[in-house]
Amino acid sequence: MSLRLHTLPTLPGAVRPGCRELLCVLVIAVMVSPGAAGMCPTACICATDIVSCTNKNLSRVPGNLFRLIKRLDLSYNRIGLLDADWVPVSFVKLSTLIVRHNNITSISTGSFSTTPNLKCLDLSSNRLKSVKSATFQELKVLEVLLLYNNHISYLDPAAFGGLPHLQKLYLSGNLLTQFPMDLYVGRFRLADLTFLDVSYNRIPSIPMHHINLVPGKQLRGIYLHGNPFVCDCSLYSLLIFWYRRHFSSVMDFKNDYTCRLRPDSRHSHPMSLLQDSFLNCSESVINSSFHALGFIHQAQVGERLVVHCDGKAGNGNTDFIWVGPDNRLLEPDKDTGNFRVFYNGSLVIESPGFEDAGVYSCIAMNRQRLLNETVDIMINVSNFTINRSHAHEAFNTAFTTLAACVASIVLVLLYLYLTPCPCKCKSKRQKDVLNQSSAHSSILSPGPSGDASADERRAGKRVVFLEPLKDTAAGQNGKVKLFPSETVIAEGILKSTRVKSDSDSVNSVFSDTPFVASA
Repeated sequence: MSLRLHTLPTLPGAVRPGCRELLCVLVIAVMVSPGAAGMCPTACICATDIVSCTNKNLSRVPGNLFRLIKRLDLSYNRIGLLDADWVPVSFVKLSTLIVRHNNITSISTGSFSTTPNLKCLDLSSNRLKSVKSATFQELKVLEVLLLYNNHISYLDPAAFGGLPHLQKLYLSGNLLTQFPMDLYVGRFRLADLTFLDVSYNRIPSIPMHHINLVPGKQLRGIYLHGNPFVCDCSLYSLLIFWYRRHFSSVMDFKNDYTCRLRPDSRHSHPMSLLQDSFLNCSESVINSSFHALGFIHQAQVGERLVVHCDGKAGNGNTDFIWVGPDNRLLEPDKDTGNFRVFYNGSLVIESPGFEDAGVYSCIAMNRQRLLNETVDIMINVSNFTINRSHAHEAFNTAFTTLAACVASIVLVLLYLYLTPCPCKCKSKRQKDVLNQSSAHSSILSPGPSGDASADERRAGKRVVFLEPLKDTAAGQNGKVKLFPSETVIAEGILKSTRVKSDSDSVNSVFSDTPFVASA
């Protein structure tokens, strides 16, 4: 095979290139060719800006890859340590890096300095046990981070602090025992995080006192199913509230939310947490939990209601818009009838009616940080007059019962302490009757009758004859005085062994025996 070189004709006035110039042109051509920028290794499959090097027993990234690739898949290899040299060259346009199903046990600081523009990083199905501080600090534009199916039991509060644009974080299938609240509260919170999957870990409870600090936009994306929760009405209230708001995290995995009666009952059968009749949590307990959190407000028909938008987007240069149950926009300085929105985000319902009940969404938009969030608030409307009438009826019934009890006690006390003693009063009454009877007999019969028959004596009837004293000057003042002999007879009658009743005493005084007047 022969190679013929033809000399090109030289145009008039042109300078014929020498060997040195030809060599420079050749070097430049080689540098801009695909082979010089990086070739496709035999262990990989390349398709323009996508490279797949899966299941090739690699321990690091090949150094002869095309520099301008956007997606690199290194799954099913034996990469064990991510250090500063595991990516030997810089891939400035690499946006997706997949390193799942390897043997990664730790990640050193600076491991991603050569891939600063990653937006999606997949480190799932490895052997990571913890995520330390500043692990991902070079990834300033990272949006999706997958760490599921590892052995992570500890997350440093600042582990994700350098990821201001992180939107989705997958931590499912690890060994976490605490809910990562630092992602939402504190100095390292992630304002753009709208999806957090901590399902199938070992989290027994949720910090309910901090959940109210999480904006509504972020609450929608928290997935908690598959954890060994302890049965509790507060957690039940939270999940029921999410279920009523149609959060997909509860709607799609309703049957995967289970709980146990005690934290140490590992061998007990888990029960469905969202069963209506299981925990027997009352509606008042459920609503009171979220009345305190500001998620539920109670309005009365015709009474003015003010609802505040607890937005975490910021106080300065923040615009607020409310969306009603009928998807009607409620904006400041716009005539919306019964509703009014202020610039601080407060919603005022001047005269609520039953048709105004429902879920209201407050959208807060911060122009400085370009953030927005949504807070959902439930407003219930009830008729106060109906409730008040029932309350008055209950009050009247209780008051009537109390008044009846007090009256009964007063009557009993009057009967016990204000009624006269029957014994003493009766004896006094008998003495008065005897004295009056003696006086009457003395008036009717001025003197004794000596002709009383023997039959009357045998009958036991005795008559006492009382006469006024003839000596009235002794100071008797017209009073009747018994003769000495007659006094003894009267005392004998009163001390008789036969006890007479009042009627017998009257008969003995007013007897039907004829009286005989003395001459």
